[in-house]
Amino acid sequence: MEQILKRETHSSRATASIIAAVLVIALCVYALLETAVRAVGQPPWLVDPQTAAEKVVALPDGVPPLLLGVVGAVLVMAGLFFFLNAVLPGRRARHVLLDRRAAVVVDDEVIASALARRARLAANVSQEQVMVTVSRQQVEVNVRPTSGVPLSRSAVLTAVQDELREMGLTPTPEARINVTSTGVVGA
Repeated sequence: MEQILKRETHSSRATASIIAAVLVIALCVYALLETAVRAVGQPPWLVDPQTAAEKVVALPDGVPPLLLGVVGAVLVMAGLFFFLNAVLPGRRARHVLLDRRAAVVVDDEVIASALARRARLAANVSQEQVMVTVSRQQVEVNVRPTSGVPLSRSAVLTAVQDELREMGLTPTPEARINVTSTGVVGA
């Protein structure tokens, strides 16, 4: 059960692995073909392996600095992509609901919608006046009150915390309520 939940809440690294494998395979196949063509005595398709090795050894000579900079920047970006993909946790925008009988994974947008409804009812405002953002560790509820109608921040916070407690999310995010100082007219 834990394996299924982890698979559903963490992103796969298969795409990056496939990209890396295809790049390495393509480079090896090209080197093999160029070497085979040279061994047979034919002219190289693109670059003779011996000439390529000599140019790499004497790299700064004869190459414009701008081209070196661009190639270096592209290689750094590719390396950074693969490095970050390997090191970062790769969590999806999902939470696990506690249930003894089944593995339940809920998208953060669904959680945000439920919390927005609960906050809207507690604040007695319209749907457009509440915006909820859910992340792994935090729920941020932004409420724009109706002008002239008092709004109890603590009532909204209590309602959102009750809803979070009823959901039983793992991990349980912390709720934060932001009430704007300007209100909405006639809502």
